[in-house]
Amino acid sequence: MNQNISNKPVYGLEERTFLFAKNVRIFVKTLANTLANIDDGKQVIRSSGSIGANYREANEALSKKDFVLRIKISHKEVKESEYWLRLIAETNELKNSQEAQRLIGETIELKKIFSSILEKSK
Repeated sequence: MNQNISNKPVYGLEERTFLFAKNVRIFVKTLANTLANIDDGKQVIRSSGSIGANYREANEALSKKDFVLRIKISHKEVKESEYWLRLIAETNELKNSQEAQRLIGETIELKKIFSSILEKSK
């Protein structure tokens, strides 16, 4: 179980990935308006949204092969999101560094979840 920004419990992975993407967007809005942050922010917004979108596609997959492909893409996008969040956190003096670390921690948990789904799908 994870918690969203309002501390309400989150049980389903579809909702959890949605809240992750939402919280990334809220976090990006707090960044200083620099060229690097604008570019990095766009990248992390895309990758964080892609996690849940591909997971939803996996849940509607027409075949096991399609399911596994979508889960692999979600896993890849989680790794990319972690990269951009770390880059943002390590190149800024953040007023909300705890939120950055919480989001990075969520990527680590999501990576484990998608890795587990992939292992069980073999």
